[in-house]
Amino acid sequence: MELENVIDAAVEEVLGLAQGWLGWDGRPVVFDGNAWTPHKSLRRVTDHLVDHLAEIMCRLNGLDPLPDHWHGRTVTTHADFARFTETDLEEATSRLTRLALMYRAGLRGLDPAVLDARPDPDTWTLREVVEHVAGVVYYARAMS
Repeated sequence: MELENVIDAAVEEVLGLAQGWLGWDGRPVVFDGNAWTPHKSLRRVTDHLVDHLAEIMCRLNGLDPLPDHWHGRTVTTHADFARFTETDLEEATSRLTRLALMYRAGLRGLDPAVLDARPDPDTWTLREVVEHVAGVVYYARAMS
């Protein structure tokens, strides 16, 4: 699979899993030491996509990415316990498919040398960042 399409595939899997969350009974699922709800899973997917998209865009444009200050999966908010409805799924579909499109647009046509450049020994290449981001399905699988 071409690199520019791996995020599309991840988002497709996330949204496929999310369809099964309609009618969620309100009880969190405990997975990997954390409480998970449909809204938390989708919030983490979205946050992860946004965070790394910003990193990629900054690096491509010679800007320093912002440091990561997300609370991550260890925090479950009151809003995470809201009912999960068809409208929530539709909103998530719109949001996540647009984020996937932004990745595709940003990665299209990039020279492999740009994708595989390592700014310093402790920094992932852009290819490694995208492959890492495709792991967002973890957050959706936590609810399965």
